[in-house]
Amino acid sequence: MRFWAAALAATWLLAACSHKEVDQPAKLAPIKATLRVRKIWTASVGGFHLFNFWGFGDSKTRALLLGLRLVVQGERLFASGHDGVVAAFNARNGRQLWRTDTHIPFGGGPALYGKLMVLGATDGQVVALDADTGKVLWTVRLPDAVISSPGVSARLIAVRTIDGVLHALSPKNGHELWETQQHMPSLSLRGAAIPVIADHMVISGFANGKVLAVNESDGSQMWLATVSQPTGRTAIERLADVHGAVIVAGKDVYTVGYHGTVDMLALQSGQPWWSHKASSFRGLALGEHAVYMSTADGAVEALNRKNGAVIWRQPALRYRSLTQPAVSDDAVIVADYQGYVHWLNKRTGAFEARAETGGVRVSNPPVVIGNEVVVINDVGDITAFRVSPRR
Repeated sequence: MRFWAAALAATWLLAACSHKEVDQPAKLAPIKATLRVRKIWTASVGGFHLFNFWGFGDSKTRALLLGLRLVVQGERLFASGHDGVVAAFNARNGRQLWRTDTHIPFGGGPALYGKLMVLGATDGQVVALDADTGKVLWTVRLPDAVISSPGVSARLIAVRTIDGVLHALSPKNGHELWETQQHMPSLSLRGAAIPVIADHMVISGFANGKVLAVNESDGSQMWLATVSQPTGRTAIERLADVHGAVIVAGKDVYTVGYHGTVDMLALQSGQPWWSHKASSFRGLALGEHAVYMSTADGAVEALNRKNGAVIWRQPALRYRSLTQPAVSDDAVIVADYQGYVHWLNKRTGAFEARAETGGVRVSNPPVVIGNEVVVINDVGDITAFRVSPRR
């Protein structure tokens, strides 16, 4: 009930505090495709439809935004739905390998480490399964909802709950090892960053605009960096959430915040190497030479990895509620609130292809597997595409 109250209160406040008309999503203009995109298989892990009393759109568009993203391990693709279904598929042909119905309201995951799969739920449960068979290994309950993927390593499972607490659990049985917390503002965007485990640290963003790195052994603070500084007169203007997972590349950390900046930080100290003003409630994608971002207003940007300078900006998808980008050999891929998937040229940002997935919002990032791209929409429908150059 606390989870639903927070979600509805945030929605009401966003509407009540707005003094301008809602920005209308950009209409999609025809493109000249340079890539050939072919749908090769579909599957489903069920779905969840939000309350009908909101009174707009059909039932498929009223989906609850959760961190139920796809994850790939070798030739296997894993997915979960809010109604409790977890399944493994052959990533090349979509053949179902196993399916488990837990009847648990999943909100975040799955996450994998070897044969261990972990998911979090909107009722606070954290569930571990055998990734080879789908057998439930253990279940524990945390005090608040989990709506993002856990971070998993051999030593611990890191879970963010929506009350701003970072929990560390034992992979063997879910026993809590430690917890740490950041102050939560009175109003925040509904969500929670995915904790990242790297170099014996757990690193996570928080709704107060901070990125915290703690020692994986005991949860003691290693460093704390400010990515978004709350400013403005109203609670809406002071929103400063860091919702996207950080990206660790070598000795560097890349992160972005809402009403804040994109930053490249030193892994060991949190010291900023460069900072670029930005606003995004999605995570980043990292290429060989660039950092890619979906901004809060729906543009896609490429920034130089070395100094944060803008390489290109594609504004044609403004206010289409884009996902975190994914990166293939030749393209940057994002999906939107109508279920369209867009391929952009990595060097210029020009459109290279577009495909439909059925008209339902896609909130979680596409997954790239070689020359294939797989997406899951907010009601648990999975679509796989094969991409090749046009001849």
